[in-house]
Amino acid sequence: MPSSKHCAIHDVRAIGETNAAAPDELVIEIARSEGRVLLTEDKDFGDLVYNRAQPSAGVILFRRFARMSRDAKSRTVVEAVKEVGQSVAGKFVVVEPGRIRIGGAPPA
Repeated sequence: MPSSKHCAIHDVRAIGETNAAAPDELVIEIARSEGRVLLTEDKDFGDLVYNRAQPSAGVILFRRFARMSRDAKSRTVVEAVKEVGQSVAGKFVVVEPGRIRIGGAPPA
């Protein structure tokens, strides 16, 4: 019997599969040009967005998840994306265990 649960579909691209050695500047530009929110554990993207004013379609930074299993990380990513939804567009979001901070739009 089919489930009546709503299931969202997201178009995801793993940059490591197509541009494994791409520098961060190129990664964020590819995401922006394709209208994709960048999901990362790399804090360097905060420097790119805030200190170097690199435009983005939005960035979600996952912090302090190193000790979590791959399955637990995956569940956390999905739940965080559900929670922030469209509010992440053009913003920098930091997700930590038990906490989500949505920053304002970075400087243009």
